[in-house]
Amino acid sequence: QVQLVESGGGLVQPGGSLRLSCAASGFAFSNYSLTWYRRAPGAVREPVATISRTGFVTNYADSVKGRFTISRDNANSVVYLQMNSLKAEDTAVYFCGYSGYWGQGTQVTVSS
Repeated sequence: QVQLVESGGGLVQPGGSLRLSCAASGFAFSNYSLTWYRRAPGAVREPVATISRTGFVTNYADSVKGRFTISRDNANSVVYLQMNSLKAEDTAVYFCGYSGYWGQGTQVTVSS
């Protein structure tokens, strides 16, 4: 049974940082690219960052380039999203996913 469990969200002031984690189980983690997505209030879910199976290739949405960093630990089946210089428009529920599977998400709120 595939499980993706996100954590690390919270309330942070503009300019602050958060590190999200996604613990995976139930599938061959190192065989898949993983993606962080987000869904802002009233918006559709959008991809934020993707990492290849080995972690050597990453891609980012233009809106987060230079501020967010995706990484993974294949030994422990965890994918991370380091978010720096957070802005109000980064407020959203953040999900990790692959091949149509999703976690329950973690709320990130950026507000003063």
